[in-house]
Amino acid sequence: MQATPSRLHQEILSELHRQIANYLVGKTCKVYPAPFHVVLNLEQENQKEEDSQNVFEPDIMIVCDPTKLDDRGCKGSPDLVMEIILSSTARKDKIEKFNKYEQAGVKEFWLVEPQEKIVSVFMLQDNHRFGRPELFTDEDQVTISIFKGLTIDLKMVFSE
Repeated sequence: MQATPSRLHQEILSELHRQIANYLVGKTCKVYPAPFHVVLNLEQENQKEEDSQNVFEPDIMIVCDPTKLDDRGCKGSPDLVMEIILSSTARKDKIEKFNKYEQAGVKEFWLVEPQEKIVSVFMLQDNHRFGRPELFTDEDQVTISIFKGLTIDLKMVFSE
């Protein structure tokens, strides 16, 4: 059983979603906040999704390939995933999800740490591994690499 997200977590999620959704109006890519699940590659074709070890519910994901979407969520790798860290989920987000998203080929992965007001941005490199993270604070603006012109204002994301 997972902990209920805090008010701060929900405010951060809402602001990130708002900024991204405003940018994506009229574009092919779509942004989805949790709860919206993603099935990274199933281990066996006949295996049920609910039995898979590769089903996740990222806080925010962007999907640019509409063929990956169905009524239940996303099947395959999202283009971008954001996880907002709770103390109860930090280990899973920073290790298990990081490794799965990297293996699945997620192009950009954000770890958002509300208490520290820090965002770590990992980009998938040519060797199919996440490179060293770029680190940002609440004073920064961050450009999402998969789009030209989408900059996230972290001052608004972390405002209280």
